[in-house]
Amino acid sequence: MWDVSAHVGQLVTILIMAVALGLDAFSLGIGIGMKGIRLRDVLKISTVTALFHVIMPLAGMYMGKYVSSLLGNITNYAAGGLLVLLGAHMILNAFREGETKLVDHRSLLGILLFSLSVSVDSFSVGVSLGMFSSDLVLTILAFGFCGGLMSIMGLLLGRRVSQNLGDYGEAVGGAILLAFGLLFIF
Repeated sequence: MWDVSAHVGQLVTILIMAVALGLDAFSLGIGIGMKGIRLRDVLKISTVTALFHVIMPLAGMYMGKYVSSLLGNITNYAAGGLLVLLGAHMILNAFREGETKLVDHRSLLGILLFSLSVSVDSFSVGVSLGMFSSDLVLTILAFGFCGGLMSIMGLLLGRRVSQNLGDYGEAVGGAILLAFGLLFIF
């Protein structure tokens, strides 16, 4: 009975983290979608984003397993601290003032930069999860699915709504990661 509830708890945690990490793709997708985007470009960007949301945490998890073997019992604190820092960083970035110059989102470079920028935090979370005995396949599939789906939703919603929602989406994602980091530490 204990094993089943632990597995369900791990599943729920991974899904919540996947959605939180996907909020970056959602919020940036809104901004890109507001500039006007074709459905074919939505599909291209979302597919590459989903792929990056698989590759980045996978690489992070392998790095985390290695770090875990070096650090031993300190890994809970290191993983929690990493999530706290990442969540705080996401919250601060959500409210940072200033315009950034965007690359054309339809070009290969634009798609790669967008996908990398919204999935780089998945690497850090992957490092944290790699320090625990997290289910590798479930984690990368959940991250990839949520990253791609949230990207599609953001790009399509961006065609219809105002720009203000994007900042709050990233802040909510950062708050969720910060909360999980604190749970790992305490």
